[in-house]
Amino acid sequence: MTTRWTAVRVLRDRTAGRCLTAVVVSGFGTSALWLASGVWVKDLTGSDGLAALCMLAMWAPTLAGPFLGTLADRHRRRPLLVALSLFMAVLLLTLCAVDGPGELWLLYAVLFVYGAAGTVHDAAESALVAGAVDHSLLGDFNGLRMTANEGMKLLAPLAGAGLYTAYGGPGVAVLDAASFLAAALVYLSLRVREERPAPAREGGRSATAEGVRHLWGDAGLRPLVLAGGVTMLCAGVSGALTYAVVEDLGHSPAYAGVLYAVQGAGSVTVGLLSGPALRRLGARRFAAYGISLLAVAVALRAVPYDPAAWACSAAVGVGLPAALIAVLTGVQQRTPGPLLGRVTATAGTLVHAPNVIGLAAGAVLVELLGHRAQLVALGVVLGVTAAVLLGQRPASADRTAARSASDASPA
Repeated sequence: MTTRWTAVRVLRDRTAGRCLTAVVVSGFGTSALWLASGVWVKDLTGSDGLAALCMLAMWAPTLAGPFLGTLADRHRRRPLLVALSLFMAVLLLTLCAVDGPGELWLLYAVLFVYGAAGTVHDAAESALVAGAVDHSLLGDFNGLRMTANEGMKLLAPLAGAGLYTAYGGPGVAVLDAASFLAAALVYLSLRVREERPAPAREGGRSATAEGVRHLWGDAGLRPLVLAGGVTMLCAGVSGALTYAVVEDLGHSPAYAGVLYAVQGAGSVTVGLLSGPALRRLGARRFAAYGISLLAVAVALRAVPYDPAAWACSAAVGVGLPAALIAVLTGVQQRTPGPLLGRVTATAGTLVHAPNVIGLAAGAVLVELLGHRAQLVALGVVLGVTAAVLLGQRPASADRTAARSASDASPA
């Protein structure tokens, strides 16, 4: 696709390289905590349901993404990222007080605030990167960000599990706090010039609605985000069927870890290649091709054959992140700087909230219907989604892109 190695292009850019470093550092602690929090609750209570509430507590604030993203547009992004990182470092240390079921309310409260702060953090970081990094590098950065996140999902849970075994939940909390402190230092080292945001012309609800209106009114972003939401809904249902697939293969539930590792390897690969692919194909076609690959992979998961399961896991790891990277890059390239925080968070809600719904629906459907029929049906839905996205007329999207690029505020 191109002779220029994407990692070198991004890392040579001072701002992009340091932002990526902050993502890796804080992502390591986050991934470790995600695993340890559920295990922690399970050990304290013996309840699978209470353990599952940890994930819900962290995900629930994404539903308020349009409102939370407004906060990222009311403040300069670099100081906000520093403040959020320091706040989370201090907040996580309060988990050292959790040593029995009576303190679980504190754990859930911290995880909920963690999710809310993470939503604001992601919106502010996206806006900072979009304003400070050359637009030709945005696809590369988002791809490498995905690679870093997936790499952390492969490594951090192992570190978190080992730390939890040795020091319990407080040890993992201290690790996560240290990772946020390190991220704050990285953000402090950034040298970017940001104008102070103009005073808000509208109240909270109106300001939030302004971001929603921009997203819905953009002829290029609207179908891209909707396709991302449908994709994540199907991915959630498919994910809930994983253990049924493993059982059909004749393996123990632990075999799911092998399939997740293969999927992670696919995600790392697409992250490295996404920058050149986005420049060649554009966000719309890149997302559509990724969803098409995902459609085939999900449908073929119904085949109870180990090599097919491995190939499908790798293909899911490539196809699903392609859609997510395309959505984020499209939002960054087509949104004016003053709106970017709330538009990023709104897009995040529309794309990721369906995943939670899909997981819940899949958990119910797997008990009622055969998983093979469901996987084939999901493949059909994903294939139709990709076809609709490819059928969008690029002319109107190109006009919007040309307008939005010039509207982006400098940082």
